[in-house]
Parts: sequence; C-alpha cells; structure tokens
Amino acid sequence: MPAEGQRLAVFLADLGAGGAERMTVAIANGMAARGMTVDLVLASASGPYLAEVSPAVRVVDLGVGSVSRAVLPLARYLRRERPDVMLTTLSHTSFVAIVARAVSGTGVPTVVREANTPQAVYPAWADARTRLSHRLAPLTYRAADGVIAVSDGVRDALAAVLKVPPAKVATLYNPVVAPDLEVKAAEDPGHPWLAPGCPPVVLGVGSLTPRKDFPTLLRAFARLERRDARLLLLGEGPERPALAALAGELGISDRLDMPGFVPNPFAYMARAAVFVLSSTLEGLPGALVQALACGCPSVSTDCPSGPREVLEGGALGPLVPVGDDAAMAEAIAAVLASPPPREALKRAAARYDAGTVLDATHAYLTDVATRRRRPRSGP
Repeated sequence: MPAEGQRLAVFLADLGAGGAERMTVAIANGMAARGMTVDLVLASASGPYLAEVSPAVRVVDLGVGSVSRAVLPLARYLRRERPDVMLTTLSHTSFVAIVARAVSGTGVPTVVREANTPQAVYPAWADARTRLSHRLAPLTYRAADGVIAVSDGVRDALAAVLKVPPAKVATLYNPVVAPDLEVKAAEDPGHPWLAPGCPPVVLGVGSLTPRKDFPTLLRAFARLERRDARLLLLGEGPERPALAALAGELGISDRLDMPGFVPNPFAYMARAAVFVLSSTLEGLPGALVQALACGCPSVSTDCPSGPREVLEGGALGPLVPVGDDAAMAEAIAAVLASPPPREALKRAAARYDAGTVLDATHAYLTDVATRRRRPRSGP
C-alpha cells in the first residue's frame, strides 16, 4: 500500500478545551491533508475543538464518556478497521490505547506522543490520575513502536526519568504556528481593554489549573508600579474561584478580567503589551510560541521544559524562577519599559511553522507504519 493511502487512527478521550486536544486536531487535519485516511477516535465526541476537525477526518465516537471505559470499544474498532498506525497522546489515554491494542490482537503499530515533561517527583497538587499514569508510563513506552517528544527537554526527561531508550524517541514540535494565525491575529478581539490607546495589558493564557500557577502571576501583577496596567487571563478551569478570591485580597479585582475560554486567543496576543507564562511544568508551551508568533513580548518561568528552548535561553524574553512573583514582576516591568521588536519575535517563531512540523510528523508516522505494518485482513 503506498504511504499516501495509509490509514491513521488518532485516539483521544475528547476534544475538551486543552492544548493537547487542539494540537491533536491539528495533527489529524494535517495528516488527512497529506493523503492519509484519518479516523479521530474519541471516547466521547465532545468539546469545543470538534468544530475545528476537517471534513476530511472521520470522527469515530466510541460513546463511552470516559477513556477508562474505552478499552473494549477501541479494541473492537482496531479489529474492524485495521489502521496502519495509531497515534495517541496524554499518558492515561496512551496506556488505554496500548492495552486496547493488546486486547484486539491486531498488533497495530502505535506511536505515543508525550506533551508533558515526566517528573521524578510530582508536586502535591498532582491528582491521582497523574500519579497512576506516571507509574504505568514505563509499560506504555516499552510497548509503543515509537515515541514523539514535543521538545528536547521532554525527550531528555523521558530518558532520564522513565528510562525510555533515546533511539526510540523523536523530537517533533507541536504544529502551533498555523497558516491562519496571522489572519486570526488581525481580527478584532472585541475586548475594550485592547482598544487603541488603552493602558498596557498583561496576558496569561491557559487552563485555570494548579500547574499553570496563575496565583504567582496575580501576585506579580499586584507588585507592578504601573497601576494603570490591566491583567487578562484567558482560559477556564477549577481554579477560577480561588483566583477571583486572591485578586480581591491583592486589591486588583478591578484590573483583572477572566473571560473564560476564547476560541481566538491570537487577537489578544497581537495587542497585549506582554504575555506571561507562569507554569510550574510544561512540555512545549504552545501559548508561549504563539505569543511570539503574534509578535507579543513575553516573560516565562524557567520550568521544565520548553520555555528555555522557546525563548532561546532568555535571548527572546526573560526567564524567571518558578513561583518567584518578585522576579516575575521585575521581568514584566522591564519588558513593559523596553519591549523587543515584534517582528524579530515573529521571525524567531518560524521554526514552529505548522507546515514544516506536520511534514516531519507525516514522515515519522509513515516510517513507523512501514516498518511495523500488519495485514489488514483476518482475525
């Protein structure tokens, strides 16, 4: 079978409002555009990114709601459809995919995509699923036919923490700089704080979860001497009430807005004075890359991993210690006072161009499918 006719199954829990989900849709669409027959197999066909799935991609709804209940339905799908290769991401989802393949008896070549940096010791806020996934990860990676790391930092952590053989891992960036990013960045965000002539806006983008550590950003913002500055947080999550309460304690409620999930954050990035990534842990921070691609000056924590790679060791924007609101405030103030040229930031983000990344991903998946192809017929 020629490479362009290969069948790819992309397995995910759902298309909720997360970076992994958005990147998975971009990969599925990109592989279909490159001639693969693509099935996007979901435990539940739900979430805001369903609207972004290409008509060329077939959505297969297993209808089980939770990924933990998807083993048998996914195994039946694999026996029925016999894809040439399966791609999965997120640790708990990847483990389920590996188990389902074993149950199916098909031996479908499976590639696990790791978007987060494995940790030897997880912070106290890590939930039970994260801890369980970490325990099961060595089994997942040992059984996988290939592993994609979204940054060199993730690749190195896979080898150091989970003992994945380096030869089994390929670094393939997320396709975060899409062809329509510039067009979307030019759109009107419709937010009054971003109108021409308004005071500077500090922007944060991400799920409102402990890993993003927005409390540190709020505390840093409260330290700024620029009392006319405003803070926008785009995203949704369980930390919203706690963040609103903290803003009240810090006296910044009237200068903070949390609009929730925004389908087009690029219009905000193009007009913000500075973008801040406050995370404690990343893999490859897509929002940081996209901010640069929009020409937005940026500040980031030096968390594992990705920010140091993206900001070229601090050459493109300051890196500050995780959880250090004083250092973050100082870095934000410095960028507000002397921002780098926006066009230079856009040029630096070119290596994350979606077309280039998707070409490399297509080549990798094709190679895995070719090396480990199984017959498409029989039990």
